[in-house]
This record gives sequence, structure tokens and C-alpha cells, in this order.
Amino acid sequence: MTIAIHHARLIDGTGNLHDNATLLVRGTRILAVGSNNEIRIPKGAVRIDGRGLSVIPGLIDCHVHLCLGGEPDVVGTLESEQPSYTLLKSAMHAKATIDAGFTTVRDVGSRDHSIFTLQRAIESGLLPGPRIVGAGRAICMIGGHARFIGREVEGTEQVRQVVAEEVAAGAGVIKLIASGGVLTPGTSPDEAQMTMEELAAAVDAARQAGKRVAAHAHGAAGMKNAIHAGVRSIEHATLLDDESGALMKRYGVYMVPTLSALATTSACRPGCGVPDSALAKAKSMTKRHQASFKTAHRSGIAIAMGTDAGTPFNYHGDNAQELERMVALGMTPMEAIVASTFTAAQLIGIQDSVGTLTKGMEADLVILKGNPLRRIDVLRDRDKIIGVMKAGKFVAGPFSKN
Repeated sequence: MTIAIHHARLIDGTGNLHDNATLLVRGTRILAVGSNNEIRIPKGAVRIDGRGLSVIPGLIDCHVHLCLGGEPDVVGTLESEQPSYTLLKSAMHAKATIDAGFTTVRDVGSRDHSIFTLQRAIESGLLPGPRIVGAGRAICMIGGHARFIGREVEGTEQVRQVVAEEVAAGAGVIKLIASGGVLTPGTSPDEAQMTMEELAAAVDAARQAGKRVAAHAHGAAGMKNAIHAGVRSIEHATLLDDESGALMKRYGVYMVPTLSALATTSACRPGCGVPDSALAKAKSMTKRHQASFKTAHRSGIAIAMGTDAGTPFNYHGDNAQELERMVALGMTPMEAIVASTFTAAQLIGIQDSVGTLTKGMEADLVILKGNPLRRIDVLRDRDKIIGVMKAGKFVAGPFSKN
């Protein structure tokens, strides 16, 4: 069956806008894209009139934690749950994510390897949800940040062993913890964690297995260690300085800013349920985080969208709030969409199959009422989402019920 979306405003993910365009989908892939005058719609095709609608690639969130539910005290909540209950929650979060137009996510830390069970269930069609590129459990130092969703290690030999074990379990990316964090008690975001030798050993072991490495780092010292070790992306990059920014640009390291994480936590008032230590750290860093994002954007560092969805009040399904924050801090709406499609796909290494609306690509797309180039907030309005397609099949929105 061929599906034809015609007379639509098409934003292809590469930074180009095509007015009055036609897009053909056959099977799981995009058959053709072009102007209405160029594309002949085959006889018998299912036609969707795109007048007044925008079509964009399926959005990609490069930093989520499906095992976390946005509770005020996510650490305490996770530690009180049975693993089976967490998996059921994760499935619910996956559905909310794809309903919001996010067809791919990179899950960079889970309580256990059940994330790969969820991934297989989604891939087989048993459950609805986005494509998942999962890290399994994060790798941290003994007593380090994220140990509640991590594996504590010491020494290069153990680091290599743990990387191999995560890959064997199904990891598509390796997550390292290179600095302290907000949610883990007793850790300082501006202090480096894991040694340079351990970080480099992890990157080398991951590279040998054909996997890329994402490094959590708030402080500049942790960022610099991770960059020198060879990581692909810095998650958060909250306290960027001139040297770490220059290194990111020189080595082509991506920034995944996760602006929503600190913003939703710091907006909470004392007594809201967020532990006092986490609330204090978030409030102290939010303005610096925003400044770091502006600096990275101005200097041309590659920015891929990520939300840290699952952290306090940072809900799965509300992922598009990150695009609003990026635009508020200086990106154009087109830049924010590219960061959430093509650039995100590049970071993950899947740009040859998803991230753009071009011939031969997997047919991942979102159909919207309105124009996100004028109002980026339409991406966050569920009533504006007419259809979400993943691999040629409508999986959310009114069209999915046909």
C-alpha cells in the first residue's frame, strides 16, 4: 500500500522547508518527496490532504530514562519499587513518548537490563513505543553519581569487563559518569568522577565493540576528562568553560543539553518532595546551564536534543518542552527541529535510516496542525498532532485508528 501526503508544508530535518509538497510512503520507507507538480501519486494510494498541515521527521530524544517517572524523589521511588513494577512503568512511559511524536529515544541509564526486554517487545509489535537505543546500566565510580541506575567500578580491568557485559546484554550505547550529579546525594556536579584511565579504557572497549560513548558531565573538569578519553557526547555540559567548549568543537563532540532537567527541578518550591540537596544543586546551576547552552550554540558546537525525561517533574510525553527551551535561549525553530532530528540521528549513528524525510529513509514522521517554524509550541500540543508514523505505520493520532 502507498500512502500519499500531498499539499503539505514539509520540514525535512536537514534545515530545508518545502511548501506545497507531496511525500509518498510505501511499506516501511519513503518512496518519494517533492513538489506536487513533480510527484505523481499512484492509482489506489491512500491520500492525506496536507493543506494547513506540517510534516516533520519523527523526533528523537537523545537522553531519557524510561525507568524513572518524573516523581519528586526519583531515587527513593525507584529504590522502593519491585523491578517488575518499574518495567511496567517503563512501558507506559514508552507509549507516552511515541504518542508525543518521538519515534526514537536513547535511554542512557536504567535500573537493570529489562530495558532491552522492553526494546524487543516494541520491535516485535507487542507494545507501542519508540525505537530504543539503550545503554543498560550506567558505569560510575564506587559511590559515584547515578549508582541507583548504574554499575560501580574501580580500575581499568573492571571497566573493560563491565562494558563488555553491557554490550552482551544488548547495549547500543555506553554511558559513563564523568562528574557528580544533582540527584545522587553526596556528589558534587562540578567534581570529576572516574579517572582518565578508566574513562579511556571504557571508550576503547566500547569502540572495539562498535559502540559509541555518552558521558554525563556537569562540571568542566569532568567534561575535559571525557573529551580527552574520546567520548561521542557530553550529557548536560552544564558548567561549560572556554577550554571545554573549544575541545568539544575541535573533536566534534556533541552537546546534549537536557535543559528541561534542571529547569523542572529548580522550579519546584521547598517542600515539593524533591530532596533538599538536589533542589539546592539544581537552583544553583540553572542560570549557568542556560549560559552554557547559549555559548555552545554561538560557537557552533553540535547540539543534539535530549531532555533527561524521567527526572523530577520532567515527564515522558512532554519531551517537546526541550525545543521550546532551546528556542527561548537563541535557537531558531528550524535549528531546534534539526537538533531533534538529523543531528540527533547523527549522534546516535542512525542518520542513514531515520532523522530526515528523504527518499529511501525509514518513514518516521509526524503530521501537525499549524506551523512549528512560527510557533514551536505546537509540537507540545497533543491536539495538534494528527498522526505519528513509525516505519510506515501510523502508531499514534487519529490515523492510527483507521
